[in-house]
Amino acid sequence: MTSFPRHAALLAFLGLSSTAHAAIPLQACDAPGFATTLHAAPATLEARAVWLDRRLIQWPGMASAGRFRLYHSPDGAIVATAGAKVQGAAGAFELVRNTGAVPAAAAQRFKYVGAGPVLAVNDADLAQLQREQLVLVREDLDGTVLAATRLQAAGALDDLYAAAQQIPDLGATPSPSSTGFALWAPTTQQAAVCVYDKPSSPARAIHPLAFDAATGAWRASVPGDLSGRYYTYLVDVVADGTGLVRNRVTDPYSVSMNADSRRSYIADLDAAKLKPQGWDTHKAPVTVKAQTDMSVYELHVRDFSRDDTSVPLNKRGKYAAFGETRSNGMRHLRALAQAGLTDIHLLPVYDIASVPERGCAVPRPAGAPDSERQQALVMKTAHSDCYNWGYDPFHYNAPEGSYASDPDDGARRIVELREMVMNLHRAGLRVGMDVVYNHTFAAGQQEKSVLDRIVPGYYHRLDANGKVAQSTCCDNTATENAMMGKLMIESSVLWARHYRMDSFRFDLMGHQPRATMERLQAAVNAATGRSVQLIGEGWNFGEVENGARFVQASQLSLNGSGIGTFSDRARDAARGGGAGDSGDAVVKQQGWINGLVYDPNAKAGERPRSDLLQAADLIRLGLAGTLRSYAVVNADGVARTGEQMAYGGQPAGYASAPGETVNYVENHDNQTLYDANALKLPLATSSADRARVQVLGLALTAFSQGVAYYHAGSDILRSKSLDRNSFNSGDWFNRLDWTYKTNFFGTGLPPAPDNAKDWLLFQPLLANPALRPQPQDIAFARGAFRDLLAIRASSTLFRLRTADEVAQRLRFFNVGPQQEPTVIAAHLDGRGYAGAGFGSIRYFINVDKVAHVVSDEQARGKRLRLHPVHTAASAGDKRAGEARFDAASGSFSIPARTAVVFVEEQAP
Repeated sequence: MTSFPRHAALLAFLGLSSTAHAAIPLQACDAPGFATTLHAAPATLEARAVWLDRRLIQWPGMASAGRFRLYHSPDGAIVATAGAKVQGAAGAFELVRNTGAVPAAAAQRFKYVGAGPVLAVNDADLAQLQREQLVLVREDLDGTVLAATRLQAAGALDDLYAAAQQIPDLGATPSPSSTGFALWAPTTQQAAVCVYDKPSSPARAIHPLAFDAATGAWRASVPGDLSGRYYTYLVDVVADGTGLVRNRVTDPYSVSMNADSRRSYIADLDAAKLKPQGWDTHKAPVTVKAQTDMSVYELHVRDFSRDDTSVPLNKRGKYAAFGETRSNGMRHLRALAQAGLTDIHLLPVYDIASVPERGCAVPRPAGAPDSERQQALVMKTAHSDCYNWGYDPFHYNAPEGSYASDPDDGARRIVELREMVMNLHRAGLRVGMDVVYNHTFAAGQQEKSVLDRIVPGYYHRLDANGKVAQSTCCDNTATENAMMGKLMIESSVLWARHYRMDSFRFDLMGHQPRATMERLQAAVNAATGRSVQLIGEGWNFGEVENGARFVQASQLSLNGSGIGTFSDRARDAARGGGAGDSGDAVVKQQGWINGLVYDPNAKAGERPRSDLLQAADLIRLGLAGTLRSYAVVNADGVARTGEQMAYGGQPAGYASAPGETVNYVENHDNQTLYDANALKLPLATSSADRARVQVLGLALTAFSQGVAYYHAGSDILRSKSLDRNSFNSGDWFNRLDWTYKTNFFGTGLPPAPDNAKDWLLFQPLLANPALRPQPQDIAFARGAFRDLLAIRASSTLFRLRTADEVAQRLRFFNVGPQQEPTVIAAHLDGRGYAGAGFGSIRYFINVDKVAHVVSDEQARGKRLRLHPVHTAASAGDKRAGEARFDAASGSFSIPARTAVVFVEEQAP
């Protein structure tokens, strides 16, 4: 090791002068801003080198010639410029080239790191070094810098502090005699906790935290039960491009906050005062015995009641609205539950960053159906209004405050969210939660960056230059790093245990390691003593694509895990085109339900019949659960397994069991199904037929093996006025009408950021009154959807558990070269199957404008009748009751644009 004039100070307390480590004063708790620079740093360096473990470093792309040194500075003062000598360092260590093999675990974890010299650090206090600025330099023999880089530290920190994964009490833990604080911050040089009596009062006390060298955590035990008070942490840490900084930051493990999340709230979630009456004894509905039993309605808390005048004004858009049992919205949800819906999935209800919790703007747009005025007003306050989907995580473990009656009271949001869960359970609905552990709202030294201001460069996934990857639209987290994986798992356990969440939907789950998701599944099940269903988006893209860093929790990599992923195969075949379409493609790319080949629109042109046949084959595979092993007789007469069928260069079938597939034709992303059909159906299509086409899409989901997933309002023809991405489009473009009078189509051009390029296409459609449904159209779709829920709930044959059961009991007919491709026809064998309810079921979906007759030789002589739902006086789709079966010929007459089910009684 080379000594520098300042090295004597380094050998003192953690390499810092005694002055730098004077006790943090109470005044720092209330200092202006959120960070104080203690020692300013020079310009930033890229972080190209990677710690593989506590002592090995790989520098990809770097030449091997020259001498390698690791320079360190406790205050971030290093300047390393090519052609000059290093300045501002407190010391340096000579590095040696590693001649042995890299340990297998490190080699596998960092397989994505490019080739380059592997260097070893010897004879150094490596843990202590990680608390300073580190710069790796390749220099010539006289010390002139040839190249310099910072280092990505996760590999070293995970090796040095492996014991941190066993910490049981991160966060604030109150007890009758004391309150403990534990913060994992191994690179911090000094830390303290500030305690406040009230959400906005000055700090009452500051308590220094002590460092635990075994785990990297900082701890304090403060006398007394501090429940109901608030706190922040002060951490002195080296931040790239800033220097040595004192960050005032909230707790990553916060269980609640004050308004706008400036302070963390101290609470024991098991405390009686935080539990609504009956919380400990109330039960969730027992409607889901296997993942395939799930029928899910995806709902945003604010959307649900914001415009429902049957809800008291002070409860609209809030958790409390779900307690208004006589409101129009709750009547709607109860009716769905009675029909067979099992689950509500809430868009994020953890603490989000983009909605002001006090004084948010509420614009009042107005204008012509095709006007720009509405979106202009909405966009003017888009970052200060009351609306966002919530895919901008701030604190993963704390309820969102904008949905609470008093966002400044840390207790209210806990109690009211629990009340909401109870009220949904009482309505007969389980409750699931949308979670977004794949990114955070902010990173670096931004004010709303929590994780990165405590352990800079650790919690986020870094690219080859050390910048935070943003392939998910925000700052990607790195759950392959031990403590980020721990945070995700423990957060999920908290929501499942303390808020009775019955299931989770993981946003962009393909960015998580499969192994971490499997550990999470085991943890939530163990913590709750029940099966907690996990589903998510298994899209394969970004820096982790095709297993670049680890085996992903993605569609093609999750088979056999039991974790479900959304299937885009049947979705795209049904709707037409893809999620990213724009320009004429959003009109001309018709799908199976909205006219492909058989009812072309003005822009579609002439499409070959083979396109329709191919779409029908993909629809059948979707109905079979998108299974790898299920064999579908394709249009050429050849039976192919799902794995052998093609979809965009990938196998069309990817699941090993039906529960690993989530079937849907609409969710919060992209244009609603009604809006997609407004674009793709011929303009002459009547409003009644538009409603029928909507129901045909929902029928595909209802009849598919796997999880059935619906977007709130899809059953009442929900429109977002053609908006393809309404995450920040305000209340105006995200409305629901539980009075069933309108679907809000034609309420202005959708917001410019994601839609302006297609405004010329959209304007004549929005201005056309014929595209707006009538109340009777909405009522039809509402009733027909409830029929579909009831039919699915009536038999376990629509909810088969295994791939073998699907192979044995599901058979398609009307297949091969001579098929009528506008009609899907299927037989489900119920003999000897628990819960089947019928000896057999035959279902049909005819998307054509005309009736068709299809035959099944195996139906000859059978005694089949329409499903009781179709013949009931309350049936929503009366046309289904017109379907006929001729036993002599085994033929079925299926009316135009209708989904029909015939049943055969069980043999005595």
